[in-house]
Amino acid sequence: MTDVIERNVRTRLSRVIDPELGKSITDLGMITGIEAVPRDVIDSGRSVVDVTIKVELTVEGCPLTQTIIDKINEAVTSYPAATLVPHIDVASMSREKLTGLVNDLKAQRKENPFTKAGSKTRIFAIASGKGGVGKSSVTANLAATFAALGYDTAAIDADIYGFSLPTLFGTHSQPTNLNGMLMPVTAWGVKLISIGMFAGADRAILWRGPRLQRSLEQFLSDVWWGEPDVLLLDLAPGTGDMAISVAQALPNAELVVVTTPQPSASDVAVRAGLVALQVPMQVRGVIENMSYYEHHGEKLRIFGEGGGARVSEQLTEALGHDVPLLGSLPLEPEVRIDGEAGRPVVLNPDGTLADTPLAAQFRDIAQQLMA
Repeated sequence: MTDVIERNVRTRLSRVIDPELGKSITDLGMITGIEAVPRDVIDSGRSVVDVTIKVELTVEGCPLTQTIIDKINEAVTSYPAATLVPHIDVASMSREKLTGLVNDLKAQRKENPFTKAGSKTRIFAIASGKGGVGKSSVTANLAATFAALGYDTAAIDADIYGFSLPTLFGTHSQPTNLNGMLMPVTAWGVKLISIGMFAGADRAILWRGPRLQRSLEQFLSDVWWGEPDVLLLDLAPGTGDMAISVAQALPNAELVVVTTPQPSASDVAVRAGLVALQVPMQVRGVIENMSYYEHHGEKLRIFGEGGGARVSEQLTEALGHDVPLLGSLPLEPEVRIDGEAGRPVVLNPDGTLADTPLAAQFRDIAQQLMA
């Protein structure tokens, strides 16, 4: 009986997925031993069996240790044919074993995984012509919306000079380093990487040209992303080096232009979209942010109106394909308040999509992008 239980428990554990690496804990070699020892008691007509499971995690102090232990406990205690009592012995992989695992994972990827044939990931680069239009908050809430809708979602803070996604997602963690391969930080269901997660990021960064491009290449190829359904990139404002680097590194990326209603923003936003004439990148659509402020049922057009429609029309004419206005988002204090508190405003505290008009607008934008 113990042999049968041990085999069945291993089979059940093969369905437990490491949340960072996206692979089975048995395939990753994390389960090093299973021993079943029957007790001389019966529980409601079922045999009671102690099951000791030896687990080797990738690194000591892995931030997701408890998550993995909880999943193992669930897999064992839900065993249908007997009452299994789990005893989990947690250790860390030896350096040699970890090196072998990392080398195997790198061999599977070898390079930027998002340009490989057959990649299922939809990539949206969120851009703006000028700063101050709320591009990062749009990126954060759009990413959170995708995650809440069930998409495996990743986001790269490619605004090297003005990174803000860690703050907007309320994370202060650093990526786990597996012998040179980084695990992205997960917050509100979104896998994140940002230069702001690394030591010394509070200092001024004056990167240009090749070094700036290399930072993006490292975010793409030196981070274990798995196979997300959606990847969002929060670009720096304007049409500078990072926009060109994204086009070179991710020619399958689709550009989403964020603007505000006034001409001073929308005119510059058009130039951000016209970068697609110089690089192989499709412009997917336009989002107008801070379109109005609703006060006692009246929509106050604080920054004027029509900027998003103007950008949409001009880019459609210049690029020769439809560049739709995906949505016009209101100016709401909660976007700032919740964002500074570390929770995207579209989410409830439990991570589900909020039942609010703004969350509904973001859901509609997400659905349009994936259509």
